[in-house]
Amino acid sequence: MIETRKTLIYAGVAVGLALLAFICSPKKITPDMFVDQGEAFYPEFTDPNEARTLEVVEYDDATGSPRAFKVTFENGRWVIPSHHNYPADAQDRLARTAAGVIDLKKDDYRSDNLADHESFGVVDPLDESAGLAGRGKRVTMKGAGGEVLFDLIIGNVVTGHPNLRYARLPDQKRVYATRADVEISTRFEDWIDSDLLQLAKEDVQRVVINDYTINERTRSVNRRDNLSLRLDGDRWTSAGMSSSNQIDSAVITDLLATLDDLTIVGIRPKPTGLSVTLKQASPEAGLSQSDRISLQQRGFYMTRDGQLMSNEGELLVTAANGVRYTLRFGEVVHGSGLAVTAGTDEGSSADNSGSAQNRYLFVTTEFLPDMFPEPAKPGDTDFQKKPDSLWSDTDRDNKARQDAHLEWQRQVTLGRQTSQELNTRFADWYYVISSESFGKLHRSRSELIVRKTAESSDQG
Repeated sequence: MIETRKTLIYAGVAVGLALLAFICSPKKITPDMFVDQGEAFYPEFTDPNEARTLEVVEYDDATGSPRAFKVTFENGRWVIPSHHNYPADAQDRLARTAAGVIDLKKDDYRSDNLADHESFGVVDPLDESAGLAGRGKRVTMKGAGGEVLFDLIIGNVVTGHPNLRYARLPDQKRVYATRADVEISTRFEDWIDSDLLQLAKEDVQRVVINDYTINERTRSVNRRDNLSLRLDGDRWTSAGMSSSNQIDSAVITDLLATLDDLTIVGIRPKPTGLSVTLKQASPEAGLSQSDRISLQQRGFYMTRDGQLMSNEGELLVTAANGVRYTLRFGEVVHGSGLAVTAGTDEGSSADNSGSAQNRYLFVTTEFLPDMFPEPAKPGDTDFQKKPDSLWSDTDRDNKARQDAHLEWQRQVTLGRQTSQELNTRFADWYYVISSESFGKLHRSRSELIVRKTAESSDQG
C-alpha cells in the first residue's frame, strides 16, 4: 500500500516536472516581418484573362512629373488612351504580362524603414510630397468593373542579384525582394500592330516614284521627276531605260524590304470630317477649312484641281492583288518620347536640332481592276445538267471558262475588299515614320538606275 502510494507520488512529480519543462522551454518565434514571406502579392489574382486595364506610371526626370502609359478595353476594343485611343493589339500581350505579375511573390523581406525607399527605388511616382530621387515604376491592373487586381511599386535591381528587384505595395512601407522576370513594356510600338502597310515585299509588282515639291505660298507644284519601275520575271526594269543601264539590285531590295517592314513610330488623329471623307474615297470633296489646316500643318495640300499632294512627293506601290498604295511624305517631326509618338507637349518637341527627324506619312489605297482582265464567260452552262462522263468538248470548254471567270470574280472581290479595309484603317490617322525609313523609300533616279558592270552585262 505504502509502496503504491510512493509510486503514484513519483509519477505525479515526473509529470509535473515534464509539464513545467514544456512550459518553460524556448519556443521558435517567427518575427512578424517574415510571416508572409513567400506569399504572392495578390493571391486572389489568379486568372490573367481577368485583366482589362494595365497602367504603368513612371517618373519622367526631364519633365519633373509622372508619365502614365495605359492600355484598356473600351467599347469592345483595346485602345491606348495616352495615344488618342489608338487601337491596341493588346489581348495576348496583356494576358502574358498579367500572368507574369501573378507569379510575383514576397520572396525576401528587406526593410520596414521608410528611409530606405529612396535607395531601393520604390518611392511612389504619384507621391507629390516625395523628393525627385528614388521613384519606382507603379504597375496597376484592373478588372472589367474597375476593381484593382494588382497594384505594386517596382524598384531597383537588388545589388548582386540581377534577377531580383525591390518592390512594395503602395499602401505599405515594407519592402521585399521579388523575382521580377516579367517584361512590362511602356513602348507604344510594342502594344500596336506596327506592320503599317501589311504588304509583303515579294508581292510588289510596280513602284512609281513621283518626285515633286509644293510651293506652300502659291500651292503650285514643282514636278522634278517621275520614275516608273516594274518587275519583269525576277528582274526590275524601267520604261525607256538604256540597255547599258540597270536597276541597282541592292537599292531596290532595300526599298522593298522597308515597305515590308515599315513600322509606325507615332500617330496623330485626323479631324473627324476628314476621316469620314477619306472613307468615302473622295478626299477632295466636302473638306472644311479646319480639315485643310490640319493637312497643311503636316505638309499635305489640296491643289486647285482637287488633288491631294504632299511637300516631299509620293511613292506609288502596286501589289499582285491589284491594290495600289499611295504613300505621301509630309513635314518633318522633331522631338522625342510622347512628342513624337502621340504629339503631346511632353518631350522635346521644340528641339529642332536633333538628328532623329521623323516624317509624317499619309497613306491611301485603291484597287486597280485593269490588273485582272475579265476572262470570257461560258457560252452556256448545260454541262451542269450532265454527269462529267457525258461532257462534250464544248461542255469541257464551258466548264473551264466558268472556273476561270469565278476565279476572276474572287480575285476582284478580294482586291476591292482588301483596299477598302486598308483605307478604313488608314483614314483616321496621320502616321509618323522614322527618318531612316523615309530615306530608304524616298529614292532618286540616280540612286536606282546605274550603269551595268561588265559582270552584269555578261549575265544579261
